[in-house]
Amino acid sequence: MTVVPVTSADLDAAEVSWFSALCSDDYAYLGVPDGALRSSWDHCRDILLEAEKQGFRNILCPSSYQVGQDTLSFVAGCAPLTSKINMLAAIRCGEMQPIMLARTIATLDHMLEGRLTINIISSDFPGEVADSAHRYQRSREVVEILRQAWTQDEINYEGEVYTFKNVSTDPARPYQQNGGPLMYFGGYSPAALDLCAQHCDVYLMWPEPKDTLKGRMEAVHARAAEYGRTLDYGLRVHMIVRDTEAEAKEYAEHLVSKLDDEYGQLIRSRAHDVTSLGVAHQAKARGLADKFGYIEPHLWTGVGRARSGCGAALVGSTDQVMSEIEAYKKMGIRAFIFSGYPHIDECISFGQRVLPNLKTCSLPQEYGRVPATTPATPLGVGERR
Repeated sequence: MTVVPVTSADLDAAEVSWFSALCSDDYAYLGVPDGALRSSWDHCRDILLEAEKQGFRNILCPSSYQVGQDTLSFVAGCAPLTSKINMLAAIRCGEMQPIMLARTIATLDHMLEGRLTINIISSDFPGEVADSAHRYQRSREVVEILRQAWTQDEINYEGEVYTFKNVSTDPARPYQQNGGPLMYFGGYSPAALDLCAQHCDVYLMWPEPKDTLKGRMEAVHARAAEYGRTLDYGLRVHMIVRDTEAEAKEYAEHLVSKLDDEYGQLIRSRAHDVTSLGVAHQAKARGLADKFGYIEPHLWTGVGRARSGCGAALVGSTDQVMSEIEAYKKMGIRAFIFSGYPHIDECISFGQRVLPNLKTCSLPQEYGRVPATTPATPLGVGERR
């Protein structure tokens, strides 16, 4: 029995994803810059290609104004290089005029033949410090406009930020049908929960104790139920998996063995989500950990000393990590976004040790979003007008 009702209640598989370090987040030793691991096109591309080779079903392509790769440009560049893996593109709502964003997403979705998923982000823009209520209102309007673009013949919208009348959706029709690309969302404020509950498909969480995750799922479901909806749930967490627990814990200590905590704080402060509730909860988790950084027997918070956002890793042997993943699945988690340092090495480690033991799926396929043949849209095989 899952913690709360979930959309994919009968699904006996999970969408297992990796992470491409587009935003200056790859290290051999946390907090020690390594030129060979910079977020260049070549390196980020190679992470993605390795993830597809290992059999991951999706990959998160994050967004931040840091030295690295622009998300949508990167996804476009990788589209013709891949054939199986989905791409979870982070969209910072408001950066692009929403109707043009809808067209851009439609273009990418056709390039990927339905392998596009969207991560909705509501952080500040570079140089901006916006009121939280305004940011979430802006994001809500962007999401509602995208939904119209993907499901209606015209966009007619009147909001506090955007107003559009009688705009044809022909240029914005995606490859995916029955609602367009799935929307993933993570946020902790009441406005964030409400936006996700009403409009999004997968609620993403960062690692915390299981009882805390249970409470988050219950809060989100209660809000979704007010709209007559259920959601699926996802977990973003780092991975350190080895043949034995001792080896995994030894590598965790190795990873932070050269970290200067003042430099770690500098790294955390560069992120645009540094003041968010989610980041505050990750910091709280670190404060509750034991002297070795563990908040649960296999959940290590040491990663959070050198990065904002997701700040903990599952650490253990193959069997131990498998047991943790199964426990999360029983709670109702259907989407996992894993990562590790360095990202290519840990992608291979997890891909060889754990992934063959997991039954995986593509959520867009499970949701019936991806048509069997090219759809009858203006960019597909529909009438050209």
